[in-house]
Amino acid sequence: MTYSKCVRTTAAEAKTRFAEFIRLVERGESVVITRHGKPVAALVAPSELKELERLRSRTPEDGLAGLVGKWTDSEELVQELEKNNDGELPGDSKPIPSLE
Repeated sequence: MTYSKCVRTTAAEAKTRFAEFIRLVERGESVVITRHGKPVAALVAPSELKELERLRSRTPEDGLAGLVGKWTDSEELVQELEKNNDGELPGDSKPIPSLE
């Protein structure tokens, strides 16, 4: 994901220059609107908003946290990983260096 340029402006300036800021967003930039120096709103492209909504809808169970509790011990997890990786665990093809 690439991050666009970001313009910071006050709420009063955003009101005055709204059309200009919309044009900036259309060109791929984001505009952060501040009040008393603190960010309170942002103008972003619809694609960025969709990505934000997608990320907000995710729960911890969608990631690695969702694996917790699915196996009673680590051996079950290893078997599942081997099944999903054609019998090989990630890194199996690389030799393990000696600690001696």
